[in-house]
Amino acid sequence: MKKIVVVALMAVFTVAVCFVILGSVSVELMNDLGIKEDAFGSLVMALFLTSCIVQLFLGPLVDKFGHKPLAIFGFALVAASMFLLAFATSYALAMLASILLGIGAMSLNTVGNTLIPAVLYKGEDPARASNFGNVFFGVGYVLTPLLFTLFLQSLSYSGAVSIMGAIVVGFFIVSLTTSYPHIASGFRLSMAVDMLKKSAVLIGVLALFFYMSLEITMTTWGKPLMTELFGGGAEASSNAGVVLSLFGVALTLGRFIASRIKNLTAIGARVIIGMSLVSAIAIAVMIWTENPVLAIIAFMITGLAFGPIFPNIVGVTFARFDPKLHGSIFGIIFTGGLLGATFVPKFIGNVSVGVSTVQESMLIAAVMAGVLFVIAFFIGKKPKPQSAG
Repeated sequence: MKKIVVVALMAVFTVAVCFVILGSVSVELMNDLGIKEDAFGSLVMALFLTSCIVQLFLGPLVDKFGHKPLAIFGFALVAASMFLLAFATSYALAMLASILLGIGAMSLNTVGNTLIPAVLYKGEDPARASNFGNVFFGVGYVLTPLLFTLFLQSLSYSGAVSIMGAIVVGFFIVSLTTSYPHIASGFRLSMAVDMLKKSAVLIGVLALFFYMSLEITMTTWGKPLMTELFGGGAEASSNAGVVLSLFGVALTLGRFIASRIKNLTAIGARVIIGMSLVSAIAIAVMIWTENPVLAIIAFMITGLAFGPIFPNIVGVTFARFDPKLHGSIFGIIFTGGLLGATFVPKFIGNVSVGVSTVQESMLIAAVMAGVLFVIAFFIGKKPKPQSAG
């Protein structure tokens, strides 16, 4: 495998680590800082609101300076943010770490998701390439909570987070020694205005808004939810961390299976429709069951269904436009997704304090999965490739 492909895959892997790290240490972090679910939800909101703001401005940097500076910057900032989070002695420092983590994550997100469709499958099947590349995003979802579950059995919270930071330092070193092709992202702020007039882009924005709201809700509140169902306490939290890791396994498996399908772009819309419906049903089961085993099964099915949704939204949307516009389009639709990831998990955290449980608050997620199912019917309507001019 070419080294540049490795860097692209490391980038999306690290984005997953950034997205799931707060959820992976949610119980321990809340205990360590003496905060409740609403304050913890604000940390998650800071991570994704920052990501949302900076995502739109990172594409032009790739055009001007290439992928290498942004990759090096992203890995370095993510590692530094993790060390800051590990040794944060106050809520304010944890908030700063969350903000910096968002900047680093979106730097790597821009690098990984603009390289992957170009360097895999000769750039000829963007949905398939996106699914395969984002298998490694799923691997990040798997390993992060699993590693923290193992680390926290013998290490302090600070030690566990520091090890993850050290792993990212290793990625930083690899990024320094890699040769990068010049692949313009195509992003221009003036293009963004034009692209917002395209119905296919607006549908992609809506689809990612609801999908990323769902995914980040599951990775943020999945561990507290399972801790509730397991009865609370340290052992319940540890077991819940394993379940969160299994969610990542299911999500990764879903993407890997989809990546084996040739010409996936042609049926991508139908895949989104089917998987949205499955996820809505599975989340409903998680809400209404009192049986932890059934809840775990439903959680795993949700992850499996989630797997191909994001890559197919990106791939099917890309297929409707000239490749020179893909960077611009990705910046727009991913920003829409980040808006959902910013506010919906925070809202669920607020609802979960005092007036409800995390499990009851998941009704919000079930409704959003239903809306995504409806939106999915419009994603694949009359694909007409358009030129850059």
